Amino acid sequence: MSNLKYALFTGCTARESTPELMSSTLAVAKKLGIELVLLDEATCCGASHLQDFDEFLSIVMNARNICYAEKHGLDMVTICNTCQLNTAEAKEKLDNDPELKARVNEKLAEVGLEYKGTSAVRHFQYALIEDYGLDAIAKKVETPLSNYNVAPFYGCHNIRPSHLHKDANMGENPYNPTSLDRLIEALEGKSIQYEDKNSCCGFHVELQAPKTANRLSGSALLGAKDADADMMVTPCPLCQIRMDVQQHNISKEVGRETHLPVLHLPQLIGLALGIDQKQLGLKHHVTEFKAK
Repeated sequence: MSNLKYALFTGCTARESTPELMSSTLAVAKKLGIELVLLDEATCCGASHLQDFDEFLSIVMNARNICYAEKHGLDMVTICNTCQLNTAEAKEKLDNDPELKARVNEKLAEVGLEYKGTSAVRHFQYALIEDYGLDAIAKKVETPLSNYNVAPFYGCHNIRPSHLHKDANMGENPYNPTSLDRLIEALEGKSIQYEDKNSCCGFHVELQAPKTANRLSGSALLGAKDADADMMVTPCPLCQIRMDVQQHNISKEVGRETHLPVLHLPQLIGLALGIDQKQLGLKHHVTEFKAK
């Protein structure tokens, strides 16, 4: 776990919509002695929307982002499930299709870049567990989360499709994931079990089908509440936005109050590591988190 260093692909959301994710990620990395090199030149991953409109452009764009990690000679870590999916998907296609790789590099040459395929792409969640280690994280706990029942919410894009992620997420079972549960327990919290912990939050259908999105989010939030959760935690900022910001509309749709704080994963880790709540950005949440 010594001298861990990664290229951090922040994506768009942590830079703009969820600055608390950015600040808490950097704070946790500093506390654990992990060096993160910000890829300030990187652009949007396409957010699963550009991919439907222009697949080749999306691959070029993601290849460009990976190139910046390669220039540093570092593996890339992401902090958004959707960024992880799109970046990993582009990498898989490039690494398995020499003709596509050549076409993409022809475009990248226009800006002085070449995709080589030398940098791995993983979510920060799995880099922490696999490289730093749960035992090492447990030894850093200053404020145990023993007073909290925590509902893990995995989201879709870190665990599905499994064939794409198996090398990046330690072979996580897409039907019965355990990584978040084990991380919560390493922080001395109680990880609660509920049916929708690995379901979809509905973010990507929110504009087209808001009722469906609210029902999906509502099912997860109510399942967590009925299992006596004090909070929910997710490694995906899109899931966090959907289930924090939209709780009023979600409650109206499902006919029950869903009030439940939804934290970003680095915020939960930061609480256990004794990092100041202001630094973790907990004041930014619509559904307020109150420490016990």
